[in-house]
Amino acid sequence: MQDFIIIGHKAVTTGGFSLNDMPGSAGRMDILCRCINSVFFLSHDLRRDVQAHLLLLGESNPPRVIRFNGEKIRYLNPDERSAGALIKKALELDNISFTETRSTPGVWVREADLITLLREFASDGRKIFYFREDGEDLRHINDGIKDGVFILGDHLGLTEDEEELVLGLSTGTISVGPLSLHADHCIILILNELDRVMVGQTER
Repeated sequence: MQDFIIIGHKAVTTGGFSLNDMPGSAGRMDILCRCINSVFFLSHDLRRDVQAHLLLLGESNPPRVIRFNGEKIRYLNPDERSAGALIKKALELDNISFTETRSTPGVWVREADLITLLREFASDGRKIFYFREDGEDLRHINDGIKDGVFILGDHLGLTEDEEELVLGLSTGTISVGPLSLHADHCIILILNELDRVMVGQTER
């Protein structure tokens, strides 16, 4: 299983936003929707062995974590509006608490922050990787990233405090290339690299 944590600093934490204006009314929720599509979609199929954890930190009830599970996900289509509708439905639930609540098949929501997510993965012995331009080249550690947890920021990146938390619990920083890329593009590149590793192991 590969897990992706995507941090949305402005992404709203209530369901009252408009699907017609996710960049504005939803605090750049469009970025997170593109990340969801990059995590799960293949041509005419979905990836089943992946999860995405959206950490929403915007108004007015932060923090919220929405978890998408590829094995159980339903009603997700390859467009931003479809992902946005599933996020909206999750945030519209009453009494969101520290315990996960399922909103639709394959989608859960709870109240949790970054340190909670990191500690949960670290306690399970998972390798945690943080994407940064000055990190180690992904292709130099390709075997080591299998079953990894990958942390990406939105258009604002990570704050200094968030970086300190991540670096304190992560296996290391990784890079997909020398240039700064959008988070959804980074996700596609790392999954492509994992595909290449898995095919190579199968052919041996």
